[in-house]
Amino acid sequence: MALSFSSSIIGMIHIGPLPGTPYYGAKGDYAAVKAKAVADALALAEGGAHGGLIQNRDDRVFPNGAADPVVAAAFADTTRAVVDAVGDRLAIGVQVLRNDLRASLAIAHICGGSFVRCAVLLGSTETPSGRIDGDPYGILNYRRQIGAQKVQLIAEIGSMHFHSEQPLGELAQSAAFAGVDAVGIAHPDLTTGLDWVAQVKAAAPQLAVVIGGYTNAENIAHYLAVADGAFVGGAFEDGGRGGAVNVERVKKFMQAVKK
Repeated sequence: MALSFSSSIIGMIHIGPLPGTPYYGAKGDYAAVKAKAVADALALAEGGAHGGLIQNRDDRVFPNGAADPVVAAAFADTTRAVVDAVGDRLAIGVQVLRNDLRASLAIAHICGGSFVRCAVLLGSTETPSGRIDGDPYGILNYRRQIGAQKVQLIAEIGSMHFHSEQPLGELAQSAAFAGVDAVGIAHPDLTTGLDWVAQVKAAAPQLAVVIGGYTNAENIAHYLAVADGAFVGGAFEDGGRGGAVNVERVKKFMQAVKK
């Protein structure tokens, strides 16, 4: 199921620490982690969201590179369980670690995912795990090699995950030229966030823009008036970011979107 970039709301499916990571067990064993992911996805689907992004947020610290095989295996197993549970009611995305794009692409392709969120596809950024450099040639070539061209790419160019001195307009043009499906931007200040959308749209009018965070019921109408979609995390979750997705919160939020 392809994600439509037309006022699309993508909820976060924040999964707990996975086997082989420092904090595994903090939120239950693997069966509990997987069950929560499925429950969150079902709540998003029932609440009327358009997509859900599986992200191992609760690992807290990440290797700066490829995922350990046990992490990739658990992520794939969880993704397949989520896709099987929601069917065609929800487009499912994958984001392994901060930026293991090869694992993310492979899992999405094999397990029925629709898109990958790329923290660093273009350019470079500093993270708590160290510097991450984008590899657009390698990633796009890998997508072709495994036959995953239908897996959509959302490339972040300005957000909590990606910081760059390069102008947003230049990054947007590079992303469009590379052939990504959308770019992600996010800023805690609404006025700045709207300005960033305007900069991207001016530089690459054909490129879909997805708000990558800091979204809530109060600002979503402002964002969707100019952008093409938005990720929503804490506004859907009990107890804030990382909590269980509450279907009633999703429904209320989606009512605000429709208005």
